[in-house]
Amino acid sequence: MPTYSELHPAPIGSTIALLARRIRERFPGSGLSQVASELVQVAERNQVAIEHLRRPLWWVRALTALTIIVLIALVLWAVTELRSVVRGGSVTIAEVLQSIDAATSELIFLSLAVLFLVSLETRLKRRTALRMLHRLRSIAHVVDMHQLTKDPEHVLSSVPATASSPKRTLTRDQLPRYLDYCSELLALTSKLAALHAQHLYDPVVLASVNDIEALTADLSRKIWQKISILAAAKPDHQPAMASELDKETAG
Repeated sequence: MPTYSELHPAPIGSTIALLARRIRERFPGSGLSQVASELVQVAERNQVAIEHLRRPLWWVRALTALTIIVLIALVLWAVTELRSVVRGGSVTIAEVLQSIDAATSELIFLSLAVLFLVSLETRLKRRTALRMLHRLRSIAHVVDMHQLTKDPEHVLSSVPATASSPKRTLTRDQLPRYLDYCSELLALTSKLAALHAQHLYDPVVLASVNDIEALTADLSRKIWQKISILAAAKPDHQPAMASELDKETAG
């Protein structure tokens, strides 16, 4: 039964795929459409990684349990041997202390091995999660690069271009849509990152997810400032733009 208190990878992936089609239909051959297609592939790999992270690593747990059993058996053996030696009275105190020192060294070594194995599963899953989160952070920066030169002033007024000016082909009607697509890509990138924080209670992973959420929120805020400038300069086009957005969402 589906739950509505947590994110699910499949619907997020479907939403990204739909957004990629919308961008491709609106801006065919654009760099933003290629970024969206790349995000679709990353979402698929992210879903596989999430499913892998939710499954326990049984070989690590079995090895940990075996080490704990050996540790307990060694403690029982050491106690039994010590009791038999003390009762027999055939050894000196120096030999008893030497035996205790050797047993203590073995116990310390096995205890460290248990601690290592107990944290091994978390560290392996952390490495997998951080690898995916690094990819998502990179995509967020790529999206920001695509909107970086999309300034409202160049469509609201005539700004003389220089020899080094970037090529601007978006019209006054296309620019708000392009920026809105950038904002949606950032929001969905953030949701892909948030999936890792639902079932992996690791402080390092949680901190990385929070960093990506803060990054995408800041970048999206810059984009919406541009959209607000365009909306304030052209209020009569807002109903038509909203109606078009509703049609795309319904489609």
